[in-house]
Amino acid sequence: MNSASVQVFMCVTTMNKQSQIFVAGVRGLVGSGIIRCLKKNGYTRILSPCHSELELMDTQAVSDYFEKYKPEYVFLSAAKVGGILANSTCPADFIYQNLMIQNNLIHQSYVHKVKRLLFLGSSCIYPRDCPQPIKEEYLMTGPLESTNSAYAVAKIAGIEMCWSYNRQHHTKFIPVMPTNLYGPNDNFDLTTSHVLPALIRKFHEAKQAAANSVTIWGTGTPRREFLHVDDLSAACVYLMNLPDDALSFKDKPLFNIGTGTDLTIKELAEMIKEITNFKGETVFDTSKPDGTPQKLLDISKLTNLGWQAKIDLKQGINSVYALFKKNVR
Repeated sequence: MNSASVQVFMCVTTMNKQSQIFVAGVRGLVGSGIIRCLKKNGYTRILSPCHSELELMDTQAVSDYFEKYKPEYVFLSAAKVGGILANSTCPADFIYQNLMIQNNLIHQSYVHKVKRLLFLGSSCIYPRDCPQPIKEEYLMTGPLESTNSAYAVAKIAGIEMCWSYNRQHHTKFIPVMPTNLYGPNDNFDLTTSHVLPALIRKFHEAKQAAANSVTIWGTGTPRREFLHVDDLSAACVYLMNLPDDALSFKDKPLFNIGTGTDLTIKELAEMIKEITNFKGETVFDTSKPDGTPQKLLDISKLTNLGWQAKIDLKQGINSVYALFKKNVR
């Protein structure tokens, strides 16, 4: 795609500044990031109910909410998420809750004639032993990683649901697959968090306790890609504003969102160790699972549409650590 086409896409906006925009998962990492991005870009009519105001697994409650508030655009960023430990110990929770949430929101978006919906998936939808970097067309070409297969299957179902409604009902639902995320409002609970916030907390607490070492699950050799949630949010708003022909609704739209670069867990640990100023040793417990050997997304589809991530990983971790220290109890 030539630069002239990219410039055209960048100048087109689909969501009016007065559009009624519903963001699901407002208190989560992604939902709160999308709201920050929308407000920064001048959107003023944002529907952002918390769990006590709207139970997303309650079909009737979701239907009533859409009937009352009539959202024009929906960001489906609500999900039950977690790291290897959480996915391994509670697979039924992960598949049931995610299926219920996305079934309700996608179907009610169709029923109430939402103009566009953006569905947030995860890079774990791709086969465990995918060629690298991972292209969107590798979906469903091999077995999933066993430690998070329940979550992955739920997200794959959400993608297929978007495609099916587009095909049958001519909706404009966009599934996107972000890489590993981090940022403000991240989950730092060591039993349920992902690797980056877990490492921040581990190294911080070890420093505070003057510990001699920090133990990390696995060998440290798996490679991971990390994206700041503010970059993800910018990409989501960008995609929602692209014209129809750029998004190929007649086909099967699917967009990876990432940075295009990765590093080993050991390299990540060393970076966080330096940022937290921990002086002890790093020990890898090789009896614990590694997960997928590598997950690096091919982001060429999104890059060709004119969007790229801006936040450097070390800069991003520094800012998240500053927030963590400010809020830690």
